[in-house]
Amino acid sequence: MTALLDAAAAPLAAIHLCIWATLLGNLWYLRQHATAPRIDRTDLPRLSVCIPARNEADNLKRLLPALLDQTVPALEVVVWDDGSDDGTWSLLQGVDDPRLVACRGEGPPPGWMGKVHALYQATRRASGDRYLFLDADVELSDPEALRRLVERFEALPSASVASGLPSYQGGAPLLVSLVPSALLTGLPWPLVRPFRASSLAALNGQCWMIDADAYHTHEPHAQVRGEILEDVEIGRYLKTEGMTPVLLDVHREVTVRMYGSFREAWRGFRKNAYLILGGTPVAFVGLFAFFASVWVLAPVVSLWFLASIWGLKLVTDRWTTLPIWMTALAPLSYALGSLLQLDSAVHHWTGRVTWKGRSVSPRSHS
Repeated sequence: MTALLDAAAAPLAAIHLCIWATLLGNLWYLRQHATAPRIDRTDLPRLSVCIPARNEADNLKRLLPALLDQTVPALEVVVWDDGSDDGTWSLLQGVDDPRLVACRGEGPPPGWMGKVHALYQATRRASGDRYLFLDADVELSDPEALRRLVERFEALPSASVASGLPSYQGGAPLLVSLVPSALLTGLPWPLVRPFRASSLAALNGQCWMIDADAYHTHEPHAQVRGEILEDVEIGRYLKTEGMTPVLLDVHREVTVRMYGSFREAWRGFRKNAYLILGGTPVAFVGLFAFFASVWVLAPVVSLWFLASIWGLKLVTDRWTTLPIWMTALAPLSYALGSLLQLDSAVHHWTGRVTWKGRSVSPRSHS
């Protein structure tokens, strides 16, 4: 057993060094896009904020007033009610503001995922020069938040699509905290622009922005209509079309309040976890073994790996303003993440993935 542990130490050390290099490189990268020149109000582009909403009345009570209080002068908020059976539609009808475009559907047609269809339909009604896609559980920090986002987008090179790294809150912090950890350690963002491989691309579907003309040229939601993990697939698709995904640090502007309870979070992440780890049995087994070895089993090999895991989690937690006690429980977070991945795989393999009262068809397992 000792010989086996010693043999595992060297490759695990190399992997942890690569993860640290990725994290530090990404923090440097985020600082390069941290500020942008101020744009005069009259020169700001028209902005359409597109929001999918299925049973989101409680979240929209927070988000809509904050959106309509923004200082962006030419603002349009398009909300597509995706067959809600709570008070979402009544809430939207009760907002007396011409900037709100409220639309309602009865669910996606065959072959479409609900969120993808809702956003696609929202873009049919949008009239802005730029589209900002936000989830309904987003909160904005202050009335200047969207203006800063637009200014930073305008400062990017042409043919860019911007995605945001927000701060996170939620009813299951041990699981939610794994999201910024994955965004900051899972993809080397400085390599996205110089290397054209589509695998070096992704978006965070909770917050992303694109030029309206570019959107309608490529119609990304129509291209990934049946995808559960649509944001990653959109990022990869747009990169094959010559656009470059860029990650912006928006944790001072945007907070995502993900899920109200541990049970809700588990079910929400369950629909995605298997797909993040490849979406096929062979890919899942390999990537799950990698994740479990690096994040869960490595401390058995050496306490130095436990220190590395704590250090990595400390940086990602503090960068996105998560509390220090979350970092102390990092090993538990990653252990829960592994169990969640297994549960997700089983539910996809048996066709039992559901979300918000709808069955979510798994992708092919072949």
